[in-house]
Amino acid sequence: MAGTNRKSAETDGPWADLLPSVILVEPQMGENIGAAARAMKNCGLSRLNLVNPRDGWPNPAADAMASGGIDILNSAHLTTTTAEAAAPYTMIAATTARRRGMAKEFYTPGEAAERLAAHARTGGKTALLFGPERAGLENEDVALADFIITVPLNPAFSSLNLAQAVLLMGWECRKAAASVLDTPLVPEEDRPIPSTLEEREFFFRMLEKGLDEGGFFTSPDMRPVVMRNITAMFQRAELSAQDIRTLHGMLKALLRSDKHKA
Repeated sequence: MAGTNRKSAETDGPWADLLPSVILVEPQMGENIGAAARAMKNCGLSRLNLVNPRDGWPNPAADAMASGGIDILNSAHLTTTTAEAAAPYTMIAATTARRRGMAKEFYTPGEAAERLAAHARTGGKTALLFGPERAGLENEDVALADFIITVPLNPAFSSLNLAQAVLLMGWECRKAAASVLDTPLVPEEDRPIPSTLEEREFFFRMLEKGLDEGGFFTSPDMRPVVMRNITAMFQRAELSAQDIRTLHGMLKALLRSDKHKA
């Protein structure tokens, strides 16, 4: 079900490389996808990823709601899983109204936008993760993110519809991009290459396998929670591609050492 672009979306000049992609996880209605694309267009965001939309894709109902954002729909990339959509990105922010009990940092929209823009300014690829309209993101999806965005709205009624959430974050990211455009850059040769989610996930799988073989997980029921916390700990470090290679080498050396002792 992985998709290819039907047509390139129009971009917004110097903003394009500094603004995040949008990942909509299992959106339920074509109308909401179209309204989200229109909100993206308002703010200059152009890259849309759709994860397993409920009513299939393409969807005429989305076209009807998108107005000037049809080009964004035409270039949307389709995947079956959130991990597949998120794999190429080096920094991902998940939007959720609920505190998940995860060991992740929480930011307001403005704070999150500044962090994303600064990361993009140094060559990183950033994305915003939005969940289904009815229930929001699952914990497994949130676990893929580097940090969480929460909006300090009226606690008696804090829920936003999908297009509102996209517009709010799009506007904050546009403002942050304008700010960092004037920030002097570190020379390219001095910048570490950020690791992608795909690279980090591969390392986490190898780490989990090694920990399992070493008897680290004393309670099988707690294994997923413990691994989410370990993953969050590494993600807070914003690991570079070289960091991941070094960690792989360390892990392999430790596993070899254990085998020699056996």
